Amino acid sequence: MTSLNRLYTPLRNLLLAGVAVVAISACASNRGNMPSPDYSGMPASQSQQSLAELTARYKANPKDKGLAIHYAAALRAVGQSQQAVSVLEISMGQYPGDADIAVAYAKALTAEGRFEQSLQVLDNVIRPEAPDWNALLVKGATLDQLGRNQEARTLYAQALVFAPGEASIEANMGLSYAMTSELPAAEQHLRRAVQMRGATSRIRQNLALIVGLQGRFEECRAIYAAELPPEQVESNMAYVRALLTQQNRWDLIQG
Repeated sequence: MTSLNRLYTPLRNLLLAGVAVVAISACASNRGNMPSPDYSGMPASQSQQSLAELTARYKANPKDKGLAIHYAAALRAVGQSQQAVSVLEISMGQYPGDADIAVAYAKALTAEGRFEQSLQVLDNVIRPEAPDWNALLVKGATLDQLGRNQEARTLYAQALVFAPGEASIEANMGLSYAMTSELPAAEQHLRRAVQMRGATSRIRQNLALIVGLQGRFEECRAIYAAELPPEQVESNMAYVRALLTQQNRWDLIQG
């Protein structure tokens, strides 16, 4: 199989974006905490506004667990992963042994490229007899960053047993296949994901990217257009074409 590792380097960032708010969503659906928007899928102006609001709220109440998790997710969405790590290191001290904080901290570590440390944190909170699907998801994403894709997919499959129908799990499975150049399989999983509960704008945008990387530009544009303002749609389309042109992979496009 022809390697597209360089081309799919951006997918590593998308994979992290795909799990950026999973722990918070899990808190909302399973543990009663406040709901979370998909910070990573927001237009830049909206993301910055959300971050400004969360910054003020966090400064006023830094011991609020859910708020700290939200704040860290918003920081990662704008590329401030080191600050997110710092926020959650404080929360780790305030809430020792708390699984929600630990998983959020692991995501921040992965975003910062501290993969082995992230895995260690996750292994400390994953209970073999009753693993948290969200922790499995984040560990899978971390393994994908390390190129251990098959191990990651095994964890995603395990997570689906505990949380069938969770869009984030199918989405990460799809991006895992995209990272190994298996675009039809990637598209299949992402199409499943967009039909599931919890499907976010980021997941739908990831589907658009995978469709575009297969040369189906009009379909790609239509998916983006349903999610983004016109100027961002054009920017994303230019990005998809640039990825293909840069790597001279037009010969791999079908139809």
